[in-house]
Amino acid sequence: MKAFGTISRGIRTPIIKEGDDLAKIVCESVINATTKENVALQDKDVIAVTEAVVGISSGNYATIEQIAKDVRQKFGNETVGLVFPILSRNRFSMLLKGISKGVKKLIIQLSYPSDEVGNSLVDRDVFYEANINPYSDVFTGEDFNKKFNHPVHTFTGINYIDLFKEYGGENTEIILSNDPKTILKYTKNVICADIHTRLHTQKIIKSAGGKKVLTLCDILNESVDGSGFNSKYGLLGSNKSTEDRVKLFPENGQELVEKIQKMMLERTGKRLEVMIYGDGAFKDPVGGIWELADPIVSPAYTEGLVGTPNELKLKFLSDNKFKDLRGEQLVKAMKAEIKNKSNNLKGSMETQGTTPRRYIDLLGSLADLTSGSGDKGTPVVLIQNYFSNYADE
Repeated sequence: MKAFGTISRGIRTPIIKEGDDLAKIVCESVINATTKENVALQDKDVIAVTEAVVGISSGNYATIEQIAKDVRQKFGNETVGLVFPILSRNRFSMLLKGISKGVKKLIIQLSYPSDEVGNSLVDRDVFYEANINPYSDVFTGEDFNKKFNHPVHTFTGINYIDLFKEYGGENTEIILSNDPKTILKYTKNVICADIHTRLHTQKIIKSAGGKKVLTLCDILNESVDGSGFNSKYGLLGSNKSTEDRVKLFPENGQELVEKIQKMMLERTGKRLEVMIYGDGAFKDPVGGIWELADPIVSPAYTEGLVGTPNELKLKFLSDNKFKDLRGEQLVKAMKAEIKNKSNNLKGSMETQGTTPRRYIDLLGSLADLTSGSGDKGTPVVLIQNYFSNYADE
């Protein structure tokens, strides 16, 4: 039996800049690191590359002016509603500047007491003690600030009502309501700015009489004046780059992962799987924030990463079917059970508690936690033994 199970290693790379050959850098960094540390590569090892360096190396950027032009072209010089943006400087400040510049007037509708991914405008206990009906009550930004004494975010210390008003400028008005239809009292032209619930929000607003109702996926879904773009997700998944531009979600990721896989096979003789990852799909237990501001965890991956785990719950078997066994007898019985398991265990008692999520979501979350988002300098992660189990020799 192998002594190690899953191993996740951050791989240090050079600082990656626009125009760099990312596939070459990734392959050389993995090979140099594993050679230096005497780590043997194996078939089915996984190379995970953060979406940030994919966007950087390919130059997938857009400026505030390019965002504004696209919004202007799609809505004309009209009043536009911006519904349910997330409370994030990194994710939304530059988008807000661009969208605001592209319209005559912008009505921002925030949800409360928190946004879609759990960023709170006000502490939930304080909120529920205020005797407010979140299903019907509507506030102006000023009224909400006054009622809750200018509340600030738990982690950032920022009052996002004030911040969004500042970024939006003089032609911006902020309201707070959890009913998407509220925006129609101000305008029939709407951008649904939420991430994972965007299509549901769009459907509700359209059904209630919305005239032109787009999502962030519909903004910069093609190039504007030579800008970068994402044909599927538009502005979703973008990050602030500078004070006047954003880095967009990778557009040509599939080509990159297949190129890296091919190069690694040629250089090592091993068929590794490759994926691009963004935010891991985990929830912070202190702040209650769901750390998934990207539309998906992995925008591109090789074919071998399709699917979900098909695993037995070892502690269930140990406590039940093999409750009278110990030592070597238990090991042999457990290995035999794993080797003879069905190819589809869904619904069986032996799998309860294993929760078979997609490989790409599990691996992407592991990679995101391994690499971090600060100064570790490991935008590439090598994951080994992920597809092995207790019965493997």
